[in-house]
Amino acid sequence: MSFAAINPVNGQTITKIPAWNETQLNEALHQVAITTPIWAATPLTERCTLTQKVGQILRDKRDEYANLISREMGKLITESRAEIEKCALACDYYTEYGPAFLKDEFIESDASKSYVTHPPLGTILAVMPWNFPFWQVFRFTIPALVAGNTSVLKHASNVPECALAIEKVFQLA
Repeated sequence: MSFAAINPVNGQTITKIPAWNETQLNEALHQVAITTPIWAATPLTERCTLTQKVGQILRDKRDEYANLISREMGKLITESRAEIEKCALACDYYTEYGPAFLKDEFIESDASKSYVTHPPLGTILAVMPWNFPFWQVFRFTIPALVAGNTSVLKHASNVPECALAIEKVFQLA
């Protein structure tokens, strides 16, 4: 089995990417299991620095990613560029405001000390649609990463190159 990117304008196959076999899937899940506690223990300032880098990479390669979106799913190039910019803005937003969102909240009670805290939850699985191949991923994964969580993505099968490009963004950062 493979995932095919088909140009919606002319119906031609752009590329075919083989699906993972059971061994590859298990290895990826094993790597996430190893990485999750390490990421959760990474200081918030460092996580924010890395998500800020993600935003910069998106801006630096905006046209490349926008062209990819337009080619794989048929979105107008101006809309594709706006989608990439929106993803970069999400990186900026959670980099700036994430620490305040995650700050412990002290509350009044009859105990000597009471507060609400926001520890990482672990790994989040996301199954994504095709119509916003970058935005749908970044709108969930950036706040999750800032909060100390990891994520596993099962992207829509008709935008496999977008999925691989997103993986590369995080590798670069």
